[in-house]
Amino acid sequence: MRFRVLPTLASLLFCVMHNAHAATAASGVPAVPGETEAVLDADRLVGQKDSQIEATGEATLRKDGKLIRADKLLYMPNEREVDAQGGVLLEQPSGDKISGPHLHMNMTTGRGEMEQPQFKFQGDFGRASGSVMEIQDKQHYSLDNATYTTCPAGNDDWQLNMGTLQLDRVDQVGTAHNATVEFKGVPFIYAPWMDFPLDSGRKSGFLAPIQGTTSNGGLDVTLPYYWNIAPNADATIAPREISKRGVQLNNEFRYLGAGYSGILNADILPNDHLSNSNREHFAVKHNQAIDSSTSGYVNYERVSDNAYYTDLGTSIFSTAQVNLLQEAGAKFNADGWNSSIRVQQYQTLQDPAAPIVAPYARMPELNTSTATNLSGATLAFTGQYVDFVHPTMVDGSRLTLAPSLSYPLVSEPAVYVTPKLTLSSTQYTMGANNVAGLPNASRNLPLFSVDSGMSFERDANFFGSDYLQTLEPRAFYLYVPYRNQTLLPNFDTALPDFNQTQMFSENRFVGGDLIGDANQITLATTTRVLSKNSGAELFNLTLGQRFSFITPQVTLNTPGASMGISDTLLAVSGNMTRALSLETAIDYNNSTSGTQQYSWVAHYRPEPGKTFNFGYQYQRDIYQQIDISQQWPISQHWGTVARMNYSFLDKRLLNAVGGLEYNQSCWALRFVAQRFVTTTFQSITGFFVQLELNNFMPFGTGDPISVLRQSIPGYSKVNDNHASPQVTP
Repeated sequence: MRFRVLPTLASLLFCVMHNAHAATAASGVPAVPGETEAVLDADRLVGQKDSQIEATGEATLRKDGKLIRADKLLYMPNEREVDAQGGVLLEQPSGDKISGPHLHMNMTTGRGEMEQPQFKFQGDFGRASGSVMEIQDKQHYSLDNATYTTCPAGNDDWQLNMGTLQLDRVDQVGTAHNATVEFKGVPFIYAPWMDFPLDSGRKSGFLAPIQGTTSNGGLDVTLPYYWNIAPNADATIAPREISKRGVQLNNEFRYLGAGYSGILNADILPNDHLSNSNREHFAVKHNQAIDSSTSGYVNYERVSDNAYYTDLGTSIFSTAQVNLLQEAGAKFNADGWNSSIRVQQYQTLQDPAAPIVAPYARMPELNTSTATNLSGATLAFTGQYVDFVHPTMVDGSRLTLAPSLSYPLVSEPAVYVTPKLTLSSTQYTMGANNVAGLPNASRNLPLFSVDSGMSFERDANFFGSDYLQTLEPRAFYLYVPYRNQTLLPNFDTALPDFNQTQMFSENRFVGGDLIGDANQITLATTTRVLSKNSGAELFNLTLGQRFSFITPQVTLNTPGASMGISDTLLAVSGNMTRALSLETAIDYNNSTSGTQQYSWVAHYRPEPGKTFNFGYQYQRDIYQQIDISQQWPISQHWGTVARMNYSFLDKRLLNAVGGLEYNQSCWALRFVAQRFVTTTFQSITGFFVQLELNNFMPFGTGDPISVLRQSIPGYSKVNDNHASPQVTP
């Protein structure tokens, strides 16, 4: 039976006995602007004139987006008040659901009180309970003698016990007073006041403390504070106490606007107790779109001393940094010309046991390029000017101009033949720091190449599935005459690895100081397997060889290649199955009759929480390393994490990680240990223990999640999905 109580209802005579029908009489009562009518449903309704309506038996009341269900409802139309008893459920317009034995509420103002409330939040953000709840409006609540947990109903593995709990569903913040965190019935943290998020949005407040212990710093505790300054700006202020060194203050500021974005870091450790010095780190990254054709950027980082990261870094990736980039520049695109200008230098962090040569600064570098179509031919031009600066080595400037002309003799969908002629002109002007006494010099060289290839396709069926397979043979001929370049400086030239990109390049070297003489042809073929539905590449195999008709004379302090087959490259990559991917490359040098470089990488990821990675890299006389990592469950709740990165040439572990994870429906426990190399003779060992309460906060020592994500490709937090992965027999 349904009865509508209108906002204009002033008096009512309504009586229902034993499911009998009723009649109504109404007279005017001033309506509340914006208020909607109330709708009552029940098995049995009894009304008294100008007073109240009593609804019993699966009674419901709907008004202004609110819904109340109860065994018994007493509604006062004039006052818009309701008193509900027995199995009460209140559903707010926000989606929150609150249940309890007794509720009294004003349906217009939303104010009310519920005894023994059970509050269920939307999504996975938990539930709360208390002895009594004061409902201030549909978005604000206060609970006395309250508890909060993200565990499912019937599971109280952890909970937050509070004297009072205030819930603000506008700002999505819970504020607790006299709060104790309890795990498995054991209290372990007390706070007179704390707040926590009620959704995944950004909110100001203290983050979980990060604690740890390292061999070179002792006890290490960080207490971050997150400041949500504005929708497009925030900051994290993180005081860090290092027992052997002192207090470090870490600051991060992020911002985003129309056409610009950036991040600023400023960290300082005054009076390090071990080094007796101030330790500082500053970094800024900024990108700026000035207009549709002009943009600028800044990428600058600096530390106070060479040992900053080895002493204060928290991961192998920070301690492995050697050259810190300090660069600013601008890019321009107008009338078919692409131009840029930048200034670039590095702060080189030296390991006293293994010093390295700092790279040249570019003060400044200017680049420009353009291309245009002329009667079917492509006329292009590139230009570069760089002023190289170095505190100890030869410095000077280099100007390179390189116009080129290419013309496709054959340009069909399946066949192409494109000759290209480039005239490279380089001019050197030596600087004041010309310790080698090199003269100003110039070099002019023509570079002639012919790039040709074909592409064939066929339908293919592998393992019962349909695919598209291609066969793409390619021939690349290059001729560059010899020029004596022994009196030219070397600012930035190096000999690159022989790979799929480099074997089709016009220069055996990278950088602009040396151009290798060549009379050679590279023959290669590639086959790809593509998905017929999406066109995504599933498999790629490339086999290529370079044949040299001369013995090159331009070398870079290394033996030159011989005439004949100089290099052979085999590269394979692809997804063998949905879970397994492989990538391998072999560079065989026929001049030395040996493998120059070899790498093999495999990833097996059948589902989140399961990953196995294997990598092996070898480059003759330079490195030989194996890298194995995995995340794998060993039971319904327990899982293992591990990584081993070992150098055969150095005969030492570069990075080792091992640990266990335990996952439950609403919490996870992690034990992780890590040891990694920071300098030639120094390593750091760290231990991490973390209890993470889902969608609340983690507690423990250190930040094992960052360690695992950086160390194990494909690592995922299994408790993100609140479910353990299946165990493979």
